[in-house]
Amino acid sequence: MTELTRRRLLQAGLAVPAYLLLGCGGDEAGSGDTGSSRTAAPTRACGHVTEPQTEGPFWTPSSPQRQSLVERRMPGIRLILVGMVMDTRCRPIEAAVLDFWQADDGGAYDNQGFTLRGHQRSAADGSYRLETIVPGLYPGRTRHIHVKVQRPAGDVLTTQLYFPDAERNGDDGIFDEDLVVRRWRERSGARHARFDFVLA
Repeated sequence: MTELTRRRLLQAGLAVPAYLLLGCGGDEAGSGDTGSSRTAAPTRACGHVTEPQTEGPFWTPSSPQRQSLVERRMPGIRLILVGMVMDTRCRPIEAAVLDFWQADDGGAYDNQGFTLRGHQRSAADGSYRLETIVPGLYPGRTRHIHVKVQRPAGDVLTTQLYFPDAERNGDDGIFDEDLVVRRWRERSGARHARFDFVLA
């Protein structure tokens, strides 16, 4: 699992705790109406910890805190992703930091600024809600969203999320069926999906 270790931070000249690096400010009270609750059925059995995956070359620290990554006139299919952060006993994890980043509709990452990059904290019931777009394709990869998830004072889970029946899933050597979002459907002009993160 990729972790934001103290050694790595020192090498980068950022001698601060990993939690502070991911969650850099704000007191967001909750993540809105996710349709989830403490008794909501998880994506998978809670005993199954969410699989880690490679960070890739495009992560940028200190992303802005926000639930919506969509900007004015941004092309692409709108996506509403909801879910929960919980432990292996199905207990919700409050104030977990979720840091998302992804390619735009054309398959390009913003490596100079923070377009389609942002972090948020899970609500008291463990829920989160992200507004973004369906990421575009680029050579060698299927559609995916990167994410780091960290409970307060815990280790960082780095992984990627995928989409059902995407055209390049079968050709992507990193693709993992366990990381496909659920409840994939279209409603009110946007795609809606769910993914629950289970942390060790």
